[in-house]
Amino acid sequence: MSFPVLNIELPAWISAMFLDGDRAYATDEARMDLALELAARNVSEGTGGPFGAAIFDMDSGRLIAPGVNVVVPSRWSGGHAEMVAFAIAQQRLKSHDLGADGMPRCELFASTEPCAMCLGATPWSGVRRIVCAARDEDARALGFDEGSKPSDWVGQLGARGIAVLRDMRREEAVRILKDYVERGGPVYNGRAS
Repeated sequence: MSFPVLNIELPAWISAMFLDGDRAYATDEARMDLALELAARNVSEGTGGPFGAAIFDMDSGRLIAPGVNVVVPSRWSGGHAEMVAFAIAQQRLKSHDLGADGMPRCELFASTEPCAMCLGATPWSGVRRIVCAARDEDARALGFDEGSKPSDWVGQLGARGIAVLRDMRREEAVRILKDYVERGGPVYNGRAS
């Protein structure tokens, strides 16, 4: 019996976004701009769900890895924007642990708060900070199943040394989620395809 090879690819338009090279994103606002642009473009290009994420070097502001939701095109339920960004960052930095000695201090910017799966992967990823736009309840209101999360997930991450900033550009992120649904994008979850 043979098994398929798992090969997750970012949409081709993402490479074209970064033709200007190793640009620094100096502020939290610039970093969130990129996460939201990734989410919006994934919707407008029809290449996946309405979620974008990016991992940055906290000190230099350099992009380490972009991520977009590729669940439907990859036929992989784990293809969430954060999971894709974690994987790309770990491959680029050649370590399964972004918090290991010698690694840059990494932070994740996400267009929506992490779902249960992405929340579970966060401490293992090694990132030291998460900045989120839309909230869990914003995604749920449109039919996305975010899974069960502890009510004090922010505090629990904080206890593990991972800072969380919520609601940065929340309204803009909610518009991206709504745009996806209005365009007829599949709202997938654990109960329906």
